[in-house]
Order: sequence, then structure tokens, then C-alpha cells
Amino acid sequence: MHTKYRISVKELIFTMVTCFGVLTAPAQEKKLRDTLQKDGDEVVVTGNMKEMTRKESAIPIEVYSSKFFKKNPTPNLFEAVGMINGVKPQLNCNVCNTGDIHINGMEGPYTLILIDGMPIVSSLSTVYGLSGIPNSIVERVEVVKGPAAAMYGSEAMGGLINVITKSPLTAPLLSVDVNATSWQEYNVDLSLKQRFGKLQSLLGINYFNYNQRVDKNDDGFTDVTLQHRIAVFNKWNLERKEYRVASLAARYVYEDRWGGQTNWNNEWRGSDSIYGESVYTKRWELTGMYQLPLKEKIFTQFSYNLHDQNSFYGIIPYMATQQTGFAQAYWSKGWGNKHDILAGISVRYNYYDDNTTATQDIHAGKNQPAQTVLPGLFLQDEWKLNDANKLLLGYRFDYDSYHGGIHSPRLAYKFSPDQDNTLRISLGSGFRVVNIFTEDHAALTGAREVVIADKLSPERSYNTNLNYVRSFATSSFFGNIDVTGFYSYFTNKIIADYDTDPQKIIYNNLNGYAVSRGISVNTEINLVSPLKLIAGITYMDVFQQRTNQAGEKEKSFQMHAPKWSGNFLATYLFKRKLSMDLTGNWYSPMRLPVFPNDYRPAYSPWFCIVNLQATKQFKNGLEVYGGVKNIFDFTPSDPIMRPQDPFDKTVNDPVNNPNNYTFDPSYNYASLQGRRFFLGVRFFVK
Repeated sequence: MHTKYRISVKELIFTMVTCFGVLTAPAQEKKLRDTLQKDGDEVVVTGNMKEMTRKESAIPIEVYSSKFFKKNPTPNLFEAVGMINGVKPQLNCNVCNTGDIHINGMEGPYTLILIDGMPIVSSLSTVYGLSGIPNSIVERVEVVKGPAAAMYGSEAMGGLINVITKSPLTAPLLSVDVNATSWQEYNVDLSLKQRFGKLQSLLGINYFNYNQRVDKNDDGFTDVTLQHRIAVFNKWNLERKEYRVASLAARYVYEDRWGGQTNWNNEWRGSDSIYGESVYTKRWELTGMYQLPLKEKIFTQFSYNLHDQNSFYGIIPYMATQQTGFAQAYWSKGWGNKHDILAGISVRYNYYDDNTTATQDIHAGKNQPAQTVLPGLFLQDEWKLNDANKLLLGYRFDYDSYHGGIHSPRLAYKFSPDQDNTLRISLGSGFRVVNIFTEDHAALTGAREVVIADKLSPERSYNTNLNYVRSFATSSFFGNIDVTGFYSYFTNKIIADYDTDPQKIIYNNLNGYAVSRGISVNTEINLVSPLKLIAGITYMDVFQQRTNQAGEKEKSFQMHAPKWSGNFLATYLFKRKLSMDLTGNWYSPMRLPVFPNDYRPAYSPWFCIVNLQATKQFKNGLEVYGGVKNIFDFTPSDPIMRPQDPFDKTVNDPVNNPNNYTFDPSYNYASLQGRRFFLGVRFFVK
């Protein structure tokens, strides 16, 4: 029965391919299978902190190259990762357009963002720093969905995204990418490689400017935040035989963004006459990696970042500073022909200070910056049982001065009976130490008061993933299908209660549990014809089960977590190096933050964002590209509650406001930026 099913599917695809007129000689099958095998040999580092091929990894890892993101060019990484199935960039404010990245429906604080394997994007910088990562410095992005705390510690509860930056050793000598849109957005990416003796340097500069006050929905507010951003990146590599790895990188980001009433300007910053949300951001980063000149493979890593924010949300000032330091050393050692041992120690320091109740000592009546030191150690054994079976055992111990010791084990198993079939099973636990910082941007708009109900406990998660990859190749096409089932169970989940009091956001540990479960499918088909197809679909059920004060059980679904979502990409190569890319994402209804007796729907509609791009390649590394984004011009309705009274001066008017609605910009599920055309030029010298 199973064999018949496989044959019928193969025959169906074979017939479809025939319609394209792309059948070739049987010898083509070997060539296509060799290409497929090469794709499985992509080198990854995220799953085990060391280089190995993606096919050999016991942890399922998704890899996306910089070429993939060029199919739908964006000015920053935050927007780019929206092309990945199961990954959703979520805008949390319709005025200043801050956001975070969701994996499988879990909110941004559960997604760990790494740059070159180091956790330097978190808390404050998660909300405001993601848009400052330009695509120009990205070599590839590795995504792990599910348990990762055993290797990476706090915040890797729902998954992680590791941004691998370009190496001076392999980057082009010169790279230029300039593009503009019909909304008058301008983005410039420059990179230059230089050699100084045994040192190789890569200098990257990104500049983004958008300064148009567009208000197509006529609510008196800017549809898209105005931004002026510059980022400078410099990475150095040392070439010496005795040092296999030695690198140092620094990055600086400055951004001035604001959104609000269209007649706002800087003189109204902090006033109660014309509403605006103005954010000045300065960010410094330093990262490094060094392999000790010993026979043993011992690596050291470190990072430091300083994130400074000066902002006003209407009349509410929000001044915040965050410093994060990270250091790690690990040892990799083969033991016989069966075992590969990895052991290491790490320490993470976080300093956070702002002018809100988050860093106030209520009893002492003074400001008390939050300082956290989180040392840890980890041990892992990757055990090759035989050619087809591999077992991975891992354990991590972290100590937090507030919570004490935290244990995070993990187990993974990989079964590959042949080159076309791979089965992976992952089990593990995760944790997240309490971070009082209000990642929910709604807490900073002045519309709601932040209330911390009780002493918060650390969150825990227990995760399992089942992943199956099937590769196939014939004389006419090759491709693969990747199916993953996931289940995560959360205890002590810190929740933001928007429903009890419309004037407040109340933070507390959940009296119950939370679950994220579902299944995702990714497919890729490369035909012998110039057509390449990629599509993904995710079903997820993300909910919270709690017991109320009356002892009754209540179930609520996670906000901004659609039951169904998916992505698609179709690339067609014409003659003379002309290509067309059709990309898109679609979503089913998702729960939204609404007020009691709200006139707006509690769930979003089905919607789809579709983009089209044409690219022409010329000789000598020149490319010209252009197209249209959001072809169907989809934008959300009623994004801002009471835009006519952003300071709530008439909120108690029983005639015009009988339901006591207040100004609220958090009702969001998609960008307010409608259809726009774009044109760009790329040039590189190898």
C-alpha cells in the first residue's frame, strides 16, 4: 500500500514535468542526485557549536543563504526572516513599528538571536535592535526550531536564529547594493575587503532612509515609521597556520525613528499637543573568536554590546541602557571512532536600567538597575552507533543568583538508512530567567499602566521534535520534503494580562500551563527546466490553560499565532541571465489584543502578501533588479483605537465615547505599508 502511494505521487510529478517539456536522458538523474547530495553537505555550526554537514547533524537545522533573501530584497534582517516557514516578524506597534520574531507561534522573548554563535541580541535590543542588522553582512542564517537551551542557555526556549556574518577570507573584494522604492525608501549596502599582511579586513556600511509622511488610511497617523539609520561593520581575520580560527568584529548602529500624527515634528517631542513616538538608538557591539594554539581543539569566544535608547511615547519618556557581556570556552575531542565530546563553560552578564517601574526598588524608593550574572557549563557526547544511527546526549547547568541552579538536559537521535531518508528525534528542556523588562511595546505607549502582580519565577519548557527528511531525484527533477512535528509544554510562563483591566498590563506567572504544538512541512523541487519551487505550510495550536480565582479552568489562544500559515517561492530562469521570483506568505486568522466591547474583530482575516521581482545579470558582476511588493495592496483595517484623541483628553466623554475606549496602537497583524514598486542595482568584484 505504501509503495503504491509513493509510485503514484512520483508518476503525478513526472506527468507535470512532462507538461513543461523538460525530460532529459537517464544520465541526467545521476547529475541531479549529485547536486542534491551537495546541497545536503552544507556546513552548519548552530546545532553543536562546531562545523559539520547539515545532513550529519543530529539536530534538525534549516539553512538560508544570502541568495535566498535576495529573492525578496529587504533593508534589514527583521523583515527578511519573514520568508522562512514558521518564522513570523511581528510588529507590535502601529506607530513606531517595533517588533520581535516569533517561531512556531511563540513570542519574541522565546526566540534567541545569535550573531556568529553569540547571544548579543536580547531584551531591549530585541525590540529595537533587529532592524539594525543589515542583510549586507549576512552570509547565511541557521534556524533551530525547538529545544536549544542545553547548548545556548536562557531564552532559547522556542528556538534560535543564528546569523552567520561574512568572512573576510571568502567575501567579495567589493560589493555594492543600492535600491529604492516608490514610497521613497532608500537603502545602500557597501562592503570592501582589504589585506594588511596576515590580516584580512571586511568593512561594511549600511544606510537606510525613509522620510515620507504617508497616511493612506486617513487616520491622521503615519502608516509607516520614518527612519534614518546607519550601521558600520568591520570584521578581521588572522591568517596563521597554527591558528585555525582567529577573528574580531565590531559594529555600530545609529537610528532615529519616529511615527505619529502627520503634523508632528521634533519640537513636539514629549509634549501633549501633537502625538509622536520618537526613538533615538545607539548600539555598539564587539565579538571575537580565538582557537588556542594547542593540539587540543579549544575555542574561546567573547562578545560585548551597549544599547542606549532615548525615546518619548507621547508625553511618556522612556530612557534605557542595556549592557551585555558574554564569554565562553569549549573543548572538542574525538574519542575513538564512535564518540565526539564537546565540553565548555560560559558566563553571561546583563545590566539593564531604565526610568520605569521595571528597575525601581519600591521599598527603598530609589532606582535599582537590574544586574544579572549567569554562569553555566555544558557537556555533550555525539555517539555514532553505526553508519545509520547517531545518538546525541547533552546537559547544561546554569546558576542564577535569583533562581539558583537550573538544569537543562537534551537528547537527540538520527536514523539515516540511506542517502534519501533521514529521521530525527529531539527531546529537551529550556528555561528563561525573569527579565522584568517589558518586551510588550504596548506597555510603553502610555495607554496602559504596567503592573507586576507578584514575585515572578523562572519559566520552564519541555520540548520534543520529530523530523523526517525525504530526498528524491529522477532524470527530470530533484528535491526534498521536510516534515517536522513539534510539541512544547511550558510551566511558570510569564504572561501579560490585557483583559482584566483595559488601563493596565498585569504581569504574572501563569497559574496553569501553556502549550505550543503543531506540524510544519517544507518542500523544494528543482526541475530540469529553469523552474524552482519552494513551499511551506505550518499548522500550530498555541494556547494557555489556567485556573481562575473561582477555581474554573480557562483556555485562551496565544495572540498573533495563526492556526495555519505558509510561504512560497517560485523562480524561473529565462535566457540571457534573466530571472523572475514570485514570493509570498499567507496566514489564517490570529487572535488580536482587543478591548471589552471592542468594535474591531477579535481575530484577523485570512490574508496573503505576494511579491514579484525580476533580475537581470550582466557581465563583470553587475545585476539590475526590480519589482513590486504587496501586489494585492493588503493592509489591516482600524489599526489604531481613537486616533483623534491620542492623549485621552476626552476619554470620559459619555456621549462620544460611551464604552470608555482609550488610545491604543497595538492592534496589529501585518504591515500598514501597501503596494510599492522597487528598483535596485548590485555590483561585486570577486
